Amino acid sequence: MSKLFKSLFGQVVLALIGGIVIGLLWPEFGQSLKPLGDGFIKLIKMIIPVIVFCVVVQGICGARDLKKVGSVGVKSIIYFEAVTTIALLLGLVLALVFQPGAGMNIDPTSLDGSSLGSYVANAGKVKEAGFAEFVMKLIPATAVSAFTSGDVLQVLLVSVTFGCALLLIGDKGAPVVTLVSSLSDAFFKCMSFFIRLAPLGVLGAIAFTVGKYGVGSLKQLALLVLLFYGAVIFFVLVVLGGILRCSGLSIFKLIRYLREELVVVLATTASDSVLPQIMKKLENMGIKKSTVGLVIPTGYSFNLDAFSIYLTMAALFIAQATNTPLAMGDLAAILAIALVTSKGAHGVPGSAIVILAATLTTIPAIPVVGLVLVLSIDWFIGIGRALGNLLGNCVATVVIASWEKDIDKARARAVLNGEYVEPLIVTPEPAGVMASLTPQAKG
Repeated sequence: MSKLFKSLFGQVVLALIGGIVIGLLWPEFGQSLKPLGDGFIKLIKMIIPVIVFCVVVQGICGARDLKKVGSVGVKSIIYFEAVTTIALLLGLVLALVFQPGAGMNIDPTSLDGSSLGSYVANAGKVKEAGFAEFVMKLIPATAVSAFTSGDVLQVLLVSVTFGCALLLIGDKGAPVVTLVSSLSDAFFKCMSFFIRLAPLGVLGAIAFTVGKYGVGSLKQLALLVLLFYGAVIFFVLVVLGGILRCSGLSIFKLIRYLREELVVVLATTASDSVLPQIMKKLENMGIKKSTVGLVIPTGYSFNLDAFSIYLTMAALFIAQATNTPLAMGDLAAILAIALVTSKGAHGVPGSAIVILAATLTTIPAIPVVGLVLVLSIDWFIGIGRALGNLLGNCVATVVIASWEKDIDKARARAVLNGEYVEPLIVTPEPAGVMASLTPQAKG
């Protein structure tokens, strides 16, 4: 037990339990701890853009082949679209089979949509933004603004462009590559400082949530919540597990390997809070830095598996709850539209409700005001979304690395089995220094 509580995982779990107790016994005090969770997430987000930049530039320069970079990018997009389609279909099928909203008999005219104002306004922007608008959003106003805005896709665009340029100018870019490598080491060391604060962040986030909403708030719309979590568990263990098994690795061992990050995400409902640590752990599994640096940041916007499950499931839930009949054409439309709108989720305030609203506004049969029904459980659903999205992107990285032969399978298995020990790298001392040491000192 002593060893467990000295580990970060044990401390985070202890903070999780402590947050629940504080929220239940002293709800007002629990709500006052919200800045602990918010502050922890802000600290992590503060250095994410620079870390993504360093990792991507290092990866591209290390690959020494632009064709390789292009190959990883194309295969990533193909994989993302295929798996997202499976996730959307799973949510659709489960909602049709289990009918979570049936019997509620909600009259849409009786719902108060005043709380949806900002969500619907943002949904209108998402809906109106066509392909050209989406591409324009990827381009930052300046190279620096990409980092200040915190938009991972904009940072990725700058990083890929800069990395390719360094690769093409050859030896002239070597000092810059060395500088980027040193910056990467320094910022990852900063990350190691921040991650020690994870227990405090978890304590604050959980205490606030339980203090404000109460554990009993999960009872509302319980069937939808349980159905969604069942779908995410099935998707992770069966779909992603099967995909990962084709690469010769186990989803259960991968989950165990990432347990510390998953607990942090569980408490904060923000997968952004562990992005740098996840990238480092995947590299430690023997995956090339170039592949990790391209797949993970892209996946955070294009590969939202659990979010996709919820999108179709919630849309049908609202239709069933309001007794709205849907034809096959409506179901096909929901699937097609969700495939597009789900790509705009990352970086949008209240993204789940906004993207759901953007999807529903294109299906006239379903009343958008029905979103009020799922607002109260969005935080609980958000935990599953964040966990499922994170695992989906980790599996995607392993699979694409396997396709590209960018992973050391033997090392990956050893890491997941807990057998791999990081080799000790000894830096040679200058001759003068070594000569001045006694044999005992050298030893």
